[in-house]
Amino acid sequence: MSEPLLGVIVSHAAVAQALVAAVSAITGVEGALVAVSNEGCDRPALSRRLAEATGSRPALLFVDLPGGSCLTGSLTFARGKADLAVVTGVNLAMLLDFVFHRDVTPAEGARRAVEAGGRAIQVGAA
Repeated sequence: MSEPLLGVIVSHAAVAQALVAAVSAITGVEGALVAVSNEGCDRPALSRRLAEATGSRPALLFVDLPGGSCLTGSLTFARGKADLAVVTGVNLAMLLDFVFHRDVTPAEGARRAVEAGGRAIQVGAA
C-alpha cells in the first residue's frame, strides 16, 4: 500500500475530537486521525463532512456506536468504495494500535482494530 491509512473518527458531539487529542497526547503521532462530528447535521451534511475528511485517501472510519446516525451515515458513505472500511464501537485501545499499523488495506485495518479493541474490553482486570 503506497499511502498509509487515514483514521476518521465519526461521533456524536465532541467524542471524536477528544479521542484524537488523547491518541496524540499518548503517542505523539499527528495527522493519522481526523475527527468528524454529526453535531448539527443531517445525513447529506455528514456525508459531505466525511468526503472532506477522507479526500481521496484510503481510510478506516471508526464510528462511536453500533447504531444511529453516525453508523448509518458512515456505511452509506463507504458503500461501494474499496478504499474505505467501517468499524463501530471505537475505543482508545484500537486507535492506539491503528496509528502504529497504518500500512495495511482498509479491510486489514478494520480486522486489526476489532481485535485490538476487543482485547482491551475486560471485566475487572488489572
